[in-house]
Amino acid sequence: MRIYVLALEGVFDTGLTTVLDSLTMANSLARTTGVATAGFDITVVGMRPEVRTELGLQVPVREVPDAPAPDWVVLPALNRTTPEALVPALGRDDVVDALGALRSWRSGGARVAAACTGTFVLAESGLLDGYDATTTWWLSPLFRQRYPNVHLDAHRIVVPSGGAITAGAALSHLDLALWLIRNHSPELAALVARYLVFDSRLSQSAYAISDQLSHSDVLVERFDRWVRQHLGTAISLDVVADELATSKRTLTRRLNAVLGKTPVEYIQDLRIERAVQLLRTSELTVERIAEQVGYADGHTLRTLLRRRIGKGVRELRAS
Repeated sequence: MRIYVLALEGVFDTGLTTVLDSLTMANSLARTTGVATAGFDITVVGMRPEVRTELGLQVPVREVPDAPAPDWVVLPALNRTTPEALVPALGRDDVVDALGALRSWRSGGARVAAACTGTFVLAESGLLDGYDATTTWWLSPLFRQRYPNVHLDAHRIVVPSGGAITAGAALSHLDLALWLIRNHSPELAALVARYLVFDSRLSQSAYAISDQLSHSDVLVERFDRWVRQHLGTAISLDVVADELATSKRTLTRRLNAVLGKTPVEYIQDLRIERAVQLLRTSELTVERIAEQVGYADGHTLRTLLRRRIGKGVRELRAS
């Protein structure tokens, strides 16, 4: 999965590093624990050749025009904590340029995510119009006034809606990162959360990330691992349920609660993800790749790629 982290001038230091550390740790834990996943290809991009955080640290960025198309774009917060500081920042030249880039990426099939005041930039682009969203609690009156076409739910930590993900206040950058990892691999998200969040000592456990707590599910994690290990075979839900000592009904209910998907939809997501990785990183024929991800032939795979991500084999290999 190709992820761009869009760093704008004055980016919130903690937000930027939290997203990068979480995704990097996910890659590291996947390698060391044997979780079968394509992982995250992370690129920090910027609208200008030089970007500095609010604390003055220079961020090594790749300029947007030179970057290939992403699967996700993550927008950390701008460190502007009052309406008087935030509103003028939304009119800066680099932010205005970012709005065009976000629209272009979204029209190309990328999904977009933002946390804290980054949600204002996302809303400014119009990509949240008509959809549900959340934002940082103390700026919710400004958000509601400025973006009346967005359905604001300021009581939720993370809100997925319409190809976009929004998260609440500053530390919700971690909730956002864990959401991205969990929808890529629930098992891997649980591992990252154990390393970054959960601790039996009271001082930290009192502040454990609420979204990860409410969505962590051992059965879903076991389902994720089992499917990845058997991706090249014909997968029967009856067999999976028996292997996991559960019922199809329970499995379907739990997967829908955690990921908002049916087991069949999630299996197809994993197969498409794996096929895209092989197309981009190997010289295997389409027929051979189809076989490795559990499809009968290359024609079926080509059709699904077009239907699900709007790209053909040549486009994916060129990228």
